[in-house]
Amino acid sequence: MILINTAMVVITSRQIMPPHTLIKSLDIRLIVADGDLDGLVAGAVLKIAWPDADIVFSHPAEIRSGFLDDIIDENTALCDLPFHPACGLYIDHHATNRPSEIQENEFTAKGRYIHWREADSAARVAYELFLPLFDLTALEPIMDMVDRLDGGRISTDEFLSDDPVVWISRTVTSSDQEYSRSLLRKLVAGQSVAEIVKETETAVRIEAMKKQMKDIRDILNSKSVIENRLAICNLEETGLRTNGYLVTAHFGKDCDACLIVHGSKEGEIGDNEAWPLSASFYSNSFLHTEGGIFDLSTLATMFDENGGGHRNACGCRVMPVSENGVVENRELRDGDLARNIDCWLEAWNQNKDSINLGN
Repeated sequence: MILINTAMVVITSRQIMPPHTLIKSLDIRLIVADGDLDGLVAGAVLKIAWPDADIVFSHPAEIRSGFLDDIIDENTALCDLPFHPACGLYIDHHATNRPSEIQENEFTAKGRYIHWREADSAARVAYELFLPLFDLTALEPIMDMVDRLDGGRISTDEFLSDDPVVWISRTVTSSDQEYSRSLLRKLVAGQSVAEIVKETETAVRIEAMKKQMKDIRDILNSKSVIENRLAICNLEETGLRTNGYLVTAHFGKDCDACLIVHGSKEGEIGDNEAWPLSASFYSNSFLHTEGGIFDLSTLATMFDENGGGHRNACGCRVMPVSENGVVENRELRDGDLARNIDCWLEAWNQNKDSINLGN
């Protein structure tokens, strides 16, 4: 339901557009959002704004690699993902995704709109942008937890709790489009997460995630080493994926951050059964509640020009690297992963040394 309220939303962007003008100016027919909780809720807000639009859940690597180029055009809203110059509306909060001033000028000259701002979540950016126009009351109760989950501001107790928002967050994935769309439809319809987690399709997935989390914790010690308070977890070729919350909760005060290797050397972008060999970097937000000790996006962008994300949560592909640490144009070979890790660890150690010296 549209509310009669045309107040402007002030956003941190070079272009400020009243939301009612934006709605009238754009013909959004497709929403492409990240396949996590933040993307889900941001997508729900956009679906309320453009109820007839289709939605696709994606992954940063798919956008950066051009995997979705054929479906992104001026009628596409892109949210919580890397910038794509062909879309019509771009909403995000990641520092490494922010378009340059030149990109934004070229983009807006075509009558398209960018709404980037510093926030804990892209969902918050979308929510605040459209709150003056639409009744978003049903989403309000979950916004704080969405912010804190995506912004790395939850406690260990909250992470290990039975909070329904936390558990739903673990089931959202771009690998299961219909399930994620089903969750979105329920949020748009005003259904509470307390009700959603009790439904069979969600409850079954939560039980599966509980088992997977146990499986991962069972092998973390044997698959991990801690180097200078950086937990390095080798989950590649296992078919298992996890985020930094589980790893840093497992190792507790012994690590300041973690590096998680996942995927497969034979994997390909867009293959939901076998993703490319990749690495994710996370600060221990349970220990460093105001941010980590190092900008981890420095590591995520060291070799992969398409890597990035948050300062405290980011990722990249493992790249073919020479003995001298130079990216090479070839397929991955034995030894590449070790060289990537060695270079990331060297950068981490240099940062730690500077902190220890008081620089």
